Amino acid sequence: MTNNHFLVSCDWLKEHLEDSQIAIADCRFSLAEPDLGQQQYQTSHIPGAYYLNLNRDLSSPVREHGGRHPLPDPQLFAQKLSAMGVQWQQTLIVAYDDSRQAFASRLWWLLRYLGHERVAVLDGGFNAWLQAGYEVTDVIPPPHPGNFIPQINQQMVVDREIVKNRKDLPGVVLVDSRDSDRYAGIREPIDKVAGHIPGAVNYPWKQVTDSQGYLLSPQEQRQRWLEMETAEEIMVYCGSGVTACVNLLSLELAGIGGAKLYAGSWSDWISY
Repeated sequence: MTNNHFLVSCDWLKEHLEDSQIAIADCRFSLAEPDLGQQQYQTSHIPGAYYLNLNRDLSSPVREHGGRHPLPDPQLFAQKLSAMGVQWQQTLIVAYDDSRQAFASRLWWLLRYLGHERVAVLDGGFNAWLQAGYEVTDVIPPPHPGNFIPQINQQMVVDREIVKNRKDLPGVVLVDSRDSDRYAGIREPIDKVAGHIPGAVNYPWKQVTDSQGYLLSPQEQRQRWLEMETAEEIMVYCGSGVTACVNLLSLELAGIGGAKLYAGSWSDWISY
């Protein structure tokens, strides 16, 4: 593994494909074509990887409030992880996608929210695996018996009321993770209302990686968040609580822990 325990390289994963203490999660997804990721997985994936779908597995059904991707039901999600052979607090889960960690980071965050710290994202994602010339397969692995016991850490998440009441307090920073033109309200491709939560600062999630999808070094991540080092509380949101997780990963890599996810994000904020 690399120096950072939330990150593994393709070379490292290739060496550990047969390790029974590792479970691999393919998180590829397209917001525009919700079935595309699963189709890609069925055609070609890293050997031994199980597929987790953003809408069906990493989220729960949409309601009036709670945003476009509400957090999944912990017990249902635990069943899915158990069927991947995940043993609570033992198995290392390696998550990958082909979208600059957008969906792999969601799984990374969710596992830690449910009390399982043994999780890492694959640096460079599926594209890096292909570029390295490593083996892919269309074989779907059978379910393996595991035992995942969710222990929710409520300190990691905030709702609309908390954001509303705390965002303007001294020492509190609210981070909007969307592209700068969405933050500015110039463009809004998904949600009914354009703009951002008053008082939020903009740190676009795509700046966490380079154009190839490799994460910037811990030094560069630290540089990115220099102004946050003195913050007492950091709350992070995006459109629906997915790409905000890339910024939360970035903060961890920068050595700034304890930031919280506004899970409903902008799509929840505008639903009231």
